[in-house]
Amino acid sequence: MPELPEVEALAQFLREHAVGAVVGRIDVAALSVVKTFAPPVSVLSGCDVTEAGRWGKFLGLRCDGLWLVTHLSRGGWLRWVDEPNPTPPKPGGKSPLALRVHLFTPAAATPAFDLTEAGTKKRMAVYVVAQPEEVPGIARLGPDASTVTEGQFADILAGTAQRVKTVLVDQTLVAGIGNAYSDEILHMARISPFARTNTLDAEKVAELYTAMRAILTDAVQRSVGQDAARLKGEKRSGMRVHARTGLPCPVCGATVREVSYSERSFQYCPTCQTGGKVLADRRLSRLLK
Repeated sequence: MPELPEVEALAQFLREHAVGAVVGRIDVAALSVVKTFAPPVSVLSGCDVTEAGRWGKFLGLRCDGLWLVTHLSRGGWLRWVDEPNPTPPKPGGKSPLALRVHLFTPAAATPAFDLTEAGTKKRMAVYVVAQPEEVPGIARLGPDASTVTEGQFADILAGTAQRVKTVLVDQTLVAGIGNAYSDEILHMARISPFARTNTLDAEKVAELYTAMRAILTDAVQRSVGQDAARLKGEKRSGMRVHARTGLPCPVCGATVREVSYSERSFQYCPTCQTGGKVLADRRLSRLLK
């Protein structure tokens, strides 16, 4: 799933390549992706692209007085196409293409960007709204992880007794962090994913905040400026524990472990984060002794 660094990089990519262009035809290949119907997406045709924005893990383009907003969800992505097929895609096909936006640039080029979604579970969403806050998911967002202050972050943790991992990925508490970067943040802060927020002292909260800002800042710096097609690889290349089950921890050399659920998994280092204990790989999440 694209998280804050990748979505910020996509927003910057659109600022450089789409802002200043005029929206041409919009092809909807997956009818289920469009979550708003008034106004229809077709109303954006002929509009000037004036701005690109990010809200947590939501991405948007301002087209005159309207916003085209998307949440890429788990399997979604944005793909830039310099020479798109002029033939409209057939709705309901097996292609991962969900929506295509044709553009006319000031340089007389006619590129497009595609919103695609891999997998069988289609969760990507597209909205056409006057203000981003009209999107329910954006209206519920907590402070952005890239701008939240240390005091605000401490108050968020103090207001709950949930597991730290759960808090980091809860978009209503802190916006922008997902499964992958929460693994990396907890590893850097040397905190167990199952630690409760009410067990963290002030020093540990400060370390967690510092790790969050460091991980995200580094990831944004590595991602911004990359071609959209290379962002996924750039994300994977910077991971120290996430998606590295069975490999050595780059800090201590211990084997990176995994906890699996029905639709996702997360990784951690027992030596760095749990005092050498291996977390049970089941939903009860009890520590194995």
